[in-house]
Amino acid sequence: MAEVLALVDYGAGNLHSVENALKAVGANVSVTDDPDVVRAADRIVLPGVGSFKACAEGLKAVPGMIEAMHERVFVGGAPFLGICVGMQLLATRGLEHGTTRGLDWIAGEVHLIERTDPAIKVPHMGWNDVALTPHARGHAVIEEGEAYFLHSYHFAAEQGRDILAMTDHGGGLVAAVGRDNIIGVQFHPEKSQAYGLATLQRFLEWMP
Repeated sequence: MAEVLALVDYGAGNLHSVENALKAVGANVSVTDDPDVVRAADRIVLPGVGSFKACAEGLKAVPGMIEAMHERVFVGGAPFLGICVGMQLLATRGLEHGTTRGLDWIAGEVHLIERTDPAIKVPHMGWNDVALTPHARGHAVIEEGEAYFLHSYHFAAEQGRDILAMTDHGGGLVAAVGRDNIIGVQFHPEKSQAYGLATLQRFLEWMP
């Protein structure tokens, strides 16, 4: 029986594009706001577009969804991928439009990108390098490459070991975080052409 990948629908994701990209690499995708579907899924993807506060509130507003994700990931061991704000929600808290609690799966805060150089524009938008940290050497999902980014806030992880990849935009910004069976990417795989599709393919094959 084919694996089921739950693409979480909480009103805050670029669902259609992400769904199409996942299907393009062979995923059996179930777009869902049903906690029971998530609880039974083999893999989970949490997208996210917009502000941290709006996404966090949207996810919290789906009855039982956070609990179902936690159970399936931490008890069931299902591989989990967060994309863009879906990755940022893994943090302890976000500081966009006030302070908002995140999932606190990977300790850290989500801050506004600081402009250290007037030539640096915020948001960080467009193609940029994804450079692996020593903690990601040999990781089954993240590889060196170039991906498409679009964000004004960035994940400041507390523990260096949780940072899998960095990118440079007037200074280092976290491009990917991960721990055990959890991974998050700041870039948009669904907009990153061959590199993004290859990343999603590796996620489908990942057996953490």
